[in-house]
Amino acid sequence: MIEVRELSKIYSIDGQVFKAVDNVSFRVQRGEMMSIIGHSGSGKTTLLSLIGGLTKPASGSVLIEDRAIWSMSDDDLSEFRNKKMNFIYQFSSLVPTLTSLENIMLPTAFGDYGEDVAGYAKELLALVGLKEKENSYPSHLSGGQQRRIAIARAFINRPDIVLADEPTGDLDEETEAEIISLFTTMNKEAGTTFVIVTHNKDIAARAGHRLKMANGVVSEINAG
Repeated sequence: MIEVRELSKIYSIDGQVFKAVDNVSFRVQRGEMMSIIGHSGSGKTTLLSLIGGLTKPASGSVLIEDRAIWSMSDDDLSEFRNKKMNFIYQFSSLVPTLTSLENIMLPTAFGDYGEDVAGYAKELLALVGLKEKENSYPSHLSGGQQRRIAIARAFINRPDIVLADEPTGDLDEETEAEIISLFTTMNKEAGTTFVIVTHNKDIAARAGHRLKMANGVVSEINAG
């Protein structure tokens, strides 16, 4: 479903060339859950942005369902992203003037997702344990609650692919376990494909396909 081919991203900092992603290649099968671990600065977030069509590579290609996303026009790529994938960022990035329910529904403003979007958004709120916060604004939510709203938002368009960057970074252990359980359910029951960047080895171990990233280079981690 996702094929990364000889992907590289190069930055120039103070006249020095820095390879954030260095000739990376791998595949993610449909319905697979992949984790990518590595220290801060290893290139994990940049790699996720390249896969998701947010950062343009210096070289190489990303194919999703056999479509080379970096050969698309900006409009086509935006539409493709909106229909096929969603993101969970390191930070919640909620819109402060929108309620929890409205924040979850926000991605559906850019396409036709049927009539009962609000109903599904309420289901997702319940799944992340925040049913009672439907009308709350971000300023009235804790950091962990905001993160859970952002996670619920990632599923509102029923994406084929979820790209998650440290999705449980500021959650307590109990909530973290609940969110990972949600990911597992979406993966098994809805067939959602996950690529999860994480420092957490316990989360990484739950994935069927595991990679490690260091100095922009990716290597496989053998199961078990």
